[in-house]
Amino acid sequence: MSNDILQPLATFIATSILKQPKRAIKSSEPLLSSGLIDSFHLVDLCLFIEKTFDVRIDDADLNKDTFDTLEELAAFIAANRGE
Repeated sequence: MSNDILQPLATFIATSILKQPKRAIKSSEPLLSSGLIDSFHLVDLCLFIEKTFDVRIDDADLNKDTFDTLEELAAFIAANRGE
């Protein structure tokens, strides 16, 4: 998956959500199912994705299948950006 998508996502999650800027998040690491990101932070992540990648996220896309790993998020973003 494209690093121009994965890196900004990982950096945002580590710095803005987890408040651990030095934390490395693996692309296959569970985010929602592990409890790393909760429902409140999911909204922040959605806003970041929409603004940064110019992607519209519908309510139906707010689920574990789309948001559980960086890989899944990057695939969603790429598909909705037309890549």
